Amino acid sequence: MHETIRVNREATGPDSCRVAVSGELDLVTAGEVRQALQRAVGDNRVVVIDLGELTFCDCTGLSALLAAARTAQAAHVELRLCAVPCFLARILRLSGTRDAFTVEEKRDRP
Repeated sequence: MHETIRVNREATGPDSCRVAVSGELDLVTAGEVRQALQRAVGDNRVVVIDLGELTFCDCTGLSALLAAARTAQAAHVELRLCAVPCFLARILRLSGTRDAFTVEEKRDRP
């Protein structure tokens, strides 16, 4: 059975937000996440993507995250990943894409 994805956006300041992504980020769900992240980057100067509840990520999920990073860089938006699960940290390292992101070691709040 396929786990659904949940994407929750919460304002954290006048030009900043936190986007919490939970569940499986894969071929089935990457489009939804890609669109949500593109909107967040388009509307804010600082975007934190909270991945603490992410349970899986495949190459299409990684592609969605990288698309957000490219859009953020082009728009001079600060994009950070927080609470990156070990499996995703490994994917970022092995794929050579770790430097596309600013990665926070811990969440700012529980």
